[in-house]
Amino acid sequence: MKEIITLSSTVVYQNKWMTVREDKIKRESGAEGIFGVVERPDFVVVIPIDGDDIYLVEQYRYAVEERLLELPQGAWESEPNADPLTLAVGELKEETGLVAEKMQYVGFQYLAYGYSNQGYHIYLATGLTQQTTQLDCEEEGLVAKKIPLSEFEQRIISGEIKDATSVNAYGLAKLKGLLV
Repeated sequence: MKEIITLSSTVVYQNKWMTVREDKIKRESGAEGIFGVVERPDFVVVIPIDGDDIYLVEQYRYAVEERLLELPQGAWESEPNADPLTLAVGELKEETGLVAEKMQYVGFQYLAYGYSNQGYHIYLATGLTQQTTQLDCEEEGLVAKKIPLSEFEQRIISGEIKDATSVNAYGLAKLKGLLV
């Protein structure tokens, strides 16, 4: 049984990346209210490991006006229901030029379920071979960087790595014993 019932739902904004809706709701107590919900397709995040090194991407993130490091990640707006493994293989190649011999599924997490239905699938990529990147126009200025795992962890601890998805994905893989 649902704890909250949707009385009405109105789309207040929509583009090719997201839909924002406002839902009028009723709680079990009878109290009414509203929820703003951001609908976005699920995405993937890839942890590319090469021995004692990890590949990251650096790009300018407009919303926070900074160039930041993060794990390769993304979704295909033209194929919102793409198979997560196919998407992970594609995003890794697109952003880093890497092709993985092995893609191991780590798990699924929600990004911010307090206001969005979007989640992400996490993959560990190993047995990497370098090819060429295939960046799309929204990724202008994106560069791939290979750094030692120990440095990556230090950058997380120091707060230089600020992408919660990257930190969470890496931490989950490490807690599951997939990373040494």
